[in-house]
Amino acid sequence: MPSAHHRVRSVEAEFGGLEAIEGAGVRLRRLFGHAEVPRLDPFLLLDHFRSSDPSDYVAGFPWHPHRGIETVTYMLNGQVDHGDTLGNRGTIDSGDVQWMSSGSGIMHQEMPRRMEGTLDGFQLWVNMPSRSKMSTPEYRGVRGSAFPTVNTDSGTRVKVVAGTYEGALGPVDQLPVDPTYLDVTVRAGETFTAPTVPGHTTFAYPIEGSGKFDPTEHRAIPARTVAVYGDGESVEVRAGADGVRFLLVSGRPIGEPVAWYGPIVMNKQEELQEAIRELRSGDFIKDKHPVVDE
Repeated sequence: MPSAHHRVRSVEAEFGGLEAIEGAGVRLRRLFGHAEVPRLDPFLLLDHFRSSDPSDYVAGFPWHPHRGIETVTYMLNGQVDHGDTLGNRGTIDSGDVQWMSSGSGIMHQEMPRRMEGTLDGFQLWVNMPSRSKMSTPEYRGVRGSAFPTVNTDSGTRVKVVAGTYEGALGPVDQLPVDPTYLDVTVRAGETFTAPTVPGHTTFAYPIEGSGKFDPTEHRAIPARTVAVYGDGESVEVRAGADGVRFLLVSGRPIGEPVAWYGPIVMNKQEELQEAIRELRSGDFIKDKHPVVDE
Protein backbone atom coordinates (compact mmCIF):
# COMPACT_ATOMS: atom_id res chain seq x y z
CA MET A 1 0.00 0.00 0.00
CA PRO A 2 1.18 3.59 -0.53
CA SER A 3 2.56 5.42 2.48
CA ALA A 4 0.37 7.83 4.40
CA HIS A 5 1.73 10.82 2.46
CA HIS A 6 1.29 9.14 -0.91
CA ARG A 7 -2.38 8.41 -1.30
CA VAL A 8 -2.57 7.30 -4.93
CA ARG A 9 -4.64 4.11 -4.96
CA SER A 10 -3.01 0.75 -5.71
CA VAL A 11 -4.72 -2.10 -7.55
CA GLU A 12 -5.54 -4.83 -5.03
CA ALA A 13 -7.41 -7.33 -7.23
CA GLU A 14 -8.18 -8.12 -10.86
CA PHE A 15 -11.21 -9.93 -12.26
CA GLY A 16 -11.26 -11.28 -15.80
CA GLY A 17 -14.82 -12.50 -15.51
CA LEU A 18 -16.59 -15.49 -17.02
CA GLU A 19 -18.72 -16.05 -20.09
CA ALA A 20 -22.40 -16.37 -19.20
CA ILE A 21 -25.84 -16.63 -20.78
CA GLU A 22 -28.56 -14.45 -19.25
CA GLY A 23 -32.07 -13.30 -20.07
CA ALA A 24 -33.63 -15.36 -22.85
CA GLY A 25 -30.23 -16.31 -24.25
CA VAL A 26 -27.90 -13.29 -24.29
CA ARG A 27 -24.21 -14.18 -24.33
CA LEU A 28 -22.15 -11.82 -22.20
CA ARG A 29 -19.09 -11.59 -19.96
CA ARG A 30 -19.81 -11.27 -16.23
CA LEU A 31 -16.87 -9.38 -14.76
CA PHE A 32 -18.03 -9.72 -11.18
CA GLY A 33 -21.17 -10.85 -9.43
CA HIS A 34 -22.52 -12.86 -6.51
CA ALA A 35 -19.19 -14.52 -5.69
CA GLU A 36 -17.47 -11.15 -5.18
CA VAL A 37 -19.93 -9.84 -2.53
CA PRO A 38 -19.06 -7.86 -0.42
CA ARG A 39 -15.66 -7.14 -2.03
CA LEU A 40 -17.03 -4.35 -4.24
CA ASP A 41 -19.76 -2.96 -1.93
CA PRO A 42 -21.98 -1.12 -3.01
CA PHE A 43 -21.52 -2.65 -6.49
CA LEU A 44 -23.03 -6.07 -7.07
CA LEU A 45 -22.54 -7.02 -10.70
CA LEU A 46 -20.96 -5.83 -13.95
CA ASP A 47 -21.88 -7.41 -17.29
CA HIS A 48 -20.33 -6.55 -20.66
CA PHE A 49 -22.35 -7.65 -23.68
CA ARG A 50 -20.39 -7.30 -26.92
CA SER A 51 -21.03 -9.22 -30.13
CA SER A 52 -21.25 -8.81 -33.89
CA ASP A 53 -23.49 -11.91 -34.10
CA PRO A 54 -27.17 -11.00 -33.56
CA SER A 55 -27.93 -14.54 -32.38
CA ASP A 56 -25.89 -13.72 -29.27
CA TYR A 57 -28.25 -10.95 -28.16
CA VAL A 58 -31.57 -10.62 -30.03
CA ALA A 59 -33.42 -12.88 -27.55
CA GLY A 60 -32.84 -10.08 -25.06
CA PHE A 61 -34.11 -9.73 -21.53
CA PRO A 62 -37.92 -10.14 -21.61
CA TRP A 63 -40.13 -8.91 -18.76
CA HIS A 64 -38.52 -9.62 -15.38
CA PRO A 65 -38.65 -8.17 -11.86
CA HIS A 66 -36.19 -6.16 -9.77
CA ARG A 67 -36.29 -5.04 -6.17
CA GLY A 68 -33.74 -3.39 -3.90
CA ILE A 69 -31.14 -2.39 -6.51
CA GLU A 70 -30.28 0.13 -9.20
CA THR A 71 -29.51 -1.12 -12.70
CA VAL A 72 -27.30 1.03 -14.91
CA THR A 73 -27.33 0.26 -18.65
CA TYR A 74 -24.75 2.11 -20.78
CA MET A 75 -24.69 1.57 -24.54
CA LEU A 76 -21.47 2.21 -26.41
CA ASN A 77 -22.89 1.04 -29.73
CA GLY A 78 -26.31 -0.21 -30.74
CA GLN A 79 -29.87 0.14 -29.54
CA VAL A 80 -31.92 -1.52 -26.80
CA ASP A 81 -35.70 -1.14 -26.62
CA HIS A 82 -37.11 -1.05 -23.10
CA GLY A 83 -40.40 -0.85 -21.25
CA ASP A 84 -41.36 -0.93 -17.58
CA THR A 85 -44.26 -0.86 -15.14
CA LEU A 86 -43.60 2.83 -14.38
CA GLY A 87 -45.00 3.57 -17.83
CA ASN A 88 -41.68 4.23 -19.56
CA ARG A 89 -41.02 2.92 -23.05
CA GLY A 90 -38.31 3.92 -25.49
CA THR A 91 -34.88 3.12 -26.87
CA ILE A 92 -31.46 3.26 -25.24
CA ASP A 93 -29.25 4.42 -28.13
CA SER A 94 -25.49 4.58 -28.60
CA GLY A 95 -24.03 6.79 -25.87
CA ASP A 96 -27.21 6.75 -23.75
CA VAL A 97 -27.56 5.64 -20.14
CA GLN A 98 -30.57 4.16 -18.36
CA TRP A 99 -30.26 4.45 -14.56
CA MET A 100 -33.18 2.63 -12.96
CA SER A 101 -33.81 2.50 -9.21
CA SER A 102 -36.06 -0.51 -8.65
CA GLY A 103 -36.85 0.26 -5.00
CA SER A 104 -39.98 -1.60 -3.85
CA GLY A 105 -40.35 -3.39 -7.16
CA ILE A 106 -40.48 -2.94 -10.90
CA MET A 107 -40.98 -5.14 -13.94
CA HIS A 108 -39.10 -4.21 -17.09
CA GLN A 109 -37.70 -5.59 -20.31
CA GLU A 110 -34.61 -4.75 -22.36
CA MET A 111 -34.51 -6.02 -25.94
CA PRO A 112 -31.43 -5.31 -28.11
CA ARG A 113 -32.12 -4.53 -31.76
CA ARG A 114 -30.48 -6.53 -34.53
CA MET A 115 -27.77 -4.43 -36.19
CA GLU A 116 -24.85 -4.45 -38.59
CA GLY A 117 -21.54 -4.23 -36.77
CA THR A 118 -20.95 -4.80 -33.07
CA LEU A 119 -23.49 -4.33 -30.30
CA ASP A 120 -21.57 -3.11 -27.27
CA GLY A 121 -22.81 -2.14 -23.82
CA PHE A 122 -22.70 -2.66 -20.08
CA GLN A 123 -25.01 -3.25 -17.18
CA LEU A 124 -23.91 -2.40 -13.64
CA TRP A 125 -25.95 -3.31 -10.57
CA VAL A 126 -25.69 -0.96 -7.59
CA ASN A 127 -27.03 -2.04 -4.21
CA MET A 128 -29.48 0.17 -2.33
CA PRO A 129 -29.31 0.74 1.44
CA SER A 130 -32.06 -0.80 3.58
CA ARG A 131 -33.76 2.57 4.04
CA SER A 132 -34.22 2.85 0.25
CA LYS A 133 -35.00 -0.72 -0.74
CA MET A 134 -38.77 -0.25 -0.48
CA SER A 135 -38.80 3.29 -1.85
CA THR A 136 -40.84 4.31 -4.90
CA PRO A 137 -39.10 3.09 -8.09
CA GLU A 138 -37.51 5.75 -10.27
CA TYR A 139 -36.41 5.73 -13.90
CA ARG A 140 -33.75 7.99 -15.43
CA GLY A 141 -33.14 7.79 -19.15
CA VAL A 142 -30.33 10.15 -20.20
CA ARG A 143 -29.34 10.81 -23.80
CA GLY A 144 -25.66 10.79 -24.65
CA SER A 145 -25.75 14.48 -25.59
CA ALA A 146 -26.71 15.38 -22.01
CA PHE A 147 -23.44 14.15 -20.48
CA PRO A 148 -20.70 16.75 -20.08
CA THR A 149 -17.34 15.90 -21.64
CA VAL A 150 -14.02 17.29 -20.42
CA ASN A 151 -11.16 17.46 -22.94
CA THR A 152 -7.72 18.06 -21.42
CA ASP A 153 -4.64 19.64 -22.99
CA SER A 154 -3.03 16.19 -23.28
CA GLY A 155 -5.92 14.87 -25.35
CA THR A 156 -7.68 12.94 -22.60
CA ARG A 157 -11.46 12.79 -22.95
CA VAL A 158 -13.69 12.28 -19.90
CA LYS A 159 -17.44 11.71 -20.22
CA VAL A 160 -19.13 12.33 -16.87
CA VAL A 161 -22.17 10.12 -16.28
CA ALA A 162 -22.35 10.57 -12.49
CA GLY A 163 -20.22 12.46 -9.99
CA THR A 164 -17.81 15.21 -11.00
CA TYR A 165 -14.57 15.70 -12.89
CA GLU A 166 -12.77 19.04 -13.27
CA GLY A 167 -15.93 20.88 -12.30
CA ALA A 168 -18.19 19.01 -14.74
CA LEU A 169 -21.20 17.49 -12.98
CA GLY A 170 -22.85 14.36 -14.35
CA PRO A 171 -26.64 14.55 -14.81
CA VAL A 172 -27.26 11.37 -12.75
CA ASP A 173 -27.16 12.59 -9.15
CA GLN A 174 -28.85 12.47 -5.72
CA LEU A 175 -28.35 8.72 -5.42
CA PRO A 176 -27.88 6.87 -2.10
CA VAL A 177 -24.26 5.78 -2.62
CA ASP A 178 -22.95 9.05 -4.18
CA PRO A 179 -21.57 7.28 -7.25
CA THR A 180 -18.98 8.48 -9.72
CA TYR A 181 -19.17 6.98 -13.21
CA LEU A 182 -16.67 8.21 -15.82
CA ASP A 183 -15.91 7.05 -19.38
CA VAL A 184 -12.25 7.98 -19.93
CA THR A 185 -10.11 7.88 -23.09
CA VAL A 186 -6.37 8.52 -22.74
CA ARG A 187 -3.90 8.88 -25.61
CA ALA A 188 -0.87 6.59 -25.89
CA GLY A 189 1.78 7.37 -23.28
CA GLU A 190 -0.29 10.01 -21.49
CA THR A 191 -1.22 9.90 -17.80
CA PHE A 192 -4.67 10.49 -16.35
CA THR A 193 -5.27 11.34 -12.71
CA ALA A 194 -8.55 11.83 -10.88
CA PRO A 195 -9.40 12.49 -7.25
CA THR A 196 -11.40 9.85 -5.40
CA VAL A 197 -13.24 10.01 -2.09
CA PRO A 198 -11.30 8.14 0.61
CA GLY A 199 -13.28 5.14 1.81
CA HIS A 200 -15.26 4.80 -1.42
CA THR A 201 -15.02 1.54 -3.34
CA THR A 202 -13.35 2.21 -6.70
CA PHE A 203 -12.72 0.09 -9.78
CA ALA A 204 -11.61 0.59 -13.37
CA TYR A 205 -12.60 -1.44 -16.41
CA PRO A 206 -10.49 -1.06 -19.58
CA ILE A 207 -12.72 -1.32 -22.64
CA GLU A 208 -10.08 -0.89 -25.35
CA GLY A 209 -6.28 -0.79 -25.27
CA SER A 210 -4.35 -1.23 -22.04
CA GLY A 211 -2.61 0.82 -19.40
CA LYS A 212 -0.83 0.87 -16.08
CA PHE A 213 -3.58 1.44 -13.52
CA ASP A 214 -1.21 1.28 -10.54
CA PRO A 215 1.86 3.57 -10.44
CA THR A 216 3.70 1.02 -8.27
CA GLU A 217 3.33 -1.76 -10.87
CA HIS A 218 5.13 -2.11 -14.21
CA ARG A 219 2.60 -4.55 -15.65
CA ALA A 220 -0.24 -3.17 -17.75
CA ILE A 221 -3.84 -4.31 -17.25
CA PRO A 222 -5.42 -5.44 -20.52
CA ALA A 223 -8.86 -4.66 -21.88
CA ARG A 224 -11.88 -6.41 -20.35
CA THR A 225 -10.27 -6.95 -16.95
CA VAL A 226 -11.65 -5.21 -13.85
CA ALA A 227 -9.01 -3.53 -11.67
CA VAL A 228 -10.21 -3.13 -8.06
CA TYR A 229 -8.45 -0.40 -6.10
CA GLY A 230 -7.46 -0.19 -2.48
CA ASP A 231 -8.20 2.98 -0.53
CA GLY A 232 -6.73 6.37 -1.35
CA GLU A 233 -7.36 9.91 -2.51
CA SER A 234 -6.75 9.54 -6.27
CA VAL A 235 -6.17 7.15 -9.14
CA GLU A 236 -3.40 7.39 -11.72
CA VAL A 237 -3.54 5.66 -15.11
CA ARG A 238 -0.81 5.70 -17.77
CA ALA A 239 -1.97 4.62 -21.21
CA GLY A 240 -0.10 1.96 -23.18
CA ALA A 241 1.15 2.11 -26.76
CA ASP A 242 -2.37 1.96 -28.22
CA GLY A 243 -3.94 4.30 -25.69
CA VAL A 244 -6.69 3.15 -23.35
CA ARG A 245 -10.41 3.68 -22.87
CA PHE A 246 -11.89 2.65 -19.55
CA LEU A 247 -14.76 3.07 -17.13
CA LEU A 248 -13.86 4.51 -13.72
CA VAL A 249 -16.55 3.84 -11.12
CA SER A 250 -16.70 4.54 -7.39
CA GLY A 251 -19.29 4.73 -4.63
CA ARG A 252 -19.78 4.78 -0.87
CA PRO A 253 -19.99 1.28 0.66
CA ILE A 254 -23.27 0.44 2.37
CA GLY A 255 -21.90 -2.06 4.87
CA GLU A 256 -25.15 -4.01 5.29
CA PRO A 257 -25.96 -7.73 4.92
CA VAL A 258 -26.76 -8.86 1.37
CA ALA A 259 -29.53 -11.39 0.69
CA TRP A 260 -29.57 -12.01 -3.07
CA TYR A 261 -31.85 -14.13 -5.21
CA GLY A 262 -31.74 -13.52 -8.96
CA PRO A 263 -32.89 -9.96 -9.71
CA ILE A 264 -33.91 -9.24 -6.09
CA VAL A 265 -31.40 -8.02 -3.49
CA MET A 266 -32.51 -7.41 0.09
CA ASN A 267 -30.89 -7.56 3.56
CA LYS A 268 -32.57 -10.66 4.99
CA GLN A 269 -33.68 -14.05 3.69
CA GLU A 270 -37.16 -13.32 5.10
CA GLU A 271 -37.37 -10.27 2.84
CA LEU A 272 -36.46 -12.39 -0.18
CA GLN A 273 -39.13 -14.91 0.71
CA GLU A 274 -41.70 -12.14 1.03
CA ALA A 275 -40.71 -10.77 -2.38
CA ILE A 276 -41.12 -14.22 -3.95
CA ARG A 277 -44.53 -14.64 -2.32
CA GLU A 278 -45.60 -11.27 -3.69
CA LEU A 279 -44.39 -12.20 -7.17
CA ARG A 280 -46.51 -15.34 -7.08
CA SER A 281 -49.58 -13.56 -5.70
CA GLY A 282 -49.39 -10.56 -8.04
CA ASP A 283 -48.62 -8.06 -5.25
CA PHE A 284 -44.98 -7.40 -6.15
CA ILE A 285 -45.50 -4.09 -7.97
CA LYS A 286 -46.52 -1.29 -5.59
CA ASP A 287 -46.60 1.52 -8.17
CA LYS A 288 -48.39 0.64 -11.40
CA HIS A 289 -48.75 2.90 -14.43
CA PRO A 290 -49.92 2.37 -17.98
CA VAL A 291 -47.08 1.89 -20.47
CA VAL A 292 -46.80 4.92 -22.76
CA ASP A 293 -44.32 6.15 -25.36
CA GLU A 294 -41.57 8.51 -24.28
